[in-house]
Amino acid sequence: MTGETMLEVRGVSAGYGGFRALFDVSLEVKPGEAVAVIGPNGAGKTTLLRVISKLIAASAGEIRMEGTSLGSVPPDKVVELGIAHVPENRRLFPRLTVEENLRMGAYAPSARARYRERLDFVYELFPRMRERRNQLAGTMSGGEQQMCAIGRALMSGPKLLLMDEPSAGLAPVIVQQVFKLVERIRAEGYTVLIVEQNVQQVLRVVDRAYLLEVGTIRLSGRSEELLASDEIRQSYLGL
Repeated sequence: MTGETMLEVRGVSAGYGGFRALFDVSLEVKPGEAVAVIGPNGAGKTTLLRVISKLIAASAGEIRMEGTSLGSVPPDKVVELGIAHVPENRRLFPRLTVEENLRMGAYAPSARARYRERLDFVYELFPRMRERRNQLAGTMSGGEQQMCAIGRALMSGPKLLLMDEPSAGLAPVIVQQVFKLVERIRAEGYTVLIVEQNVQQVLRVVDRAYLLEVGTIRLSGRSEELLASDEIRQSYLGL
């Protein structure tokens, strides 16, 4: 284990009840990298992120964040290690304002102390959130809600941002905006692990990607290699 790796997933298997969703999955993310996990619906991509953020337990394998094993870390302490999760379907509190939703992201004691500083940072990154700060989150467009969900995750001052299907259910023009947000977060130096079905778009904004099919990593490589690979082109890009 070198100091070079921020997140290390080794031989992880997991599932729900009697159903196994992941089989012996290994991957790593280095500091400052953006890495995608791509693949079809039902491949286990969301399960993988839930295992990393301890929303569900792995049945085998190990996950390390900056060398610390997450095995004995309780779910509510994962944020303290610097991992923030932007869940599928955004999961905002629709009847709370934008600013109230953002405050929810700063509940960890370490984040509370720097609440104002983090809030200013999120408003600088996403000026539209400052404009909408008193608006109920549920009344915003899908793209704005995604911006708010990302902002909420950034409120904890994370080292690693997990993003689950950020473009899901959004209109094509909004999807473009969401990938621009990912580029902006990267430019701020964040390390990102993003799960995404929109293969063509995500491969343009990340350094490397892993292809997950039926719970197993089938391919991995640099984005440009995967964009050029016949298997990806035929199965995912319709070329």
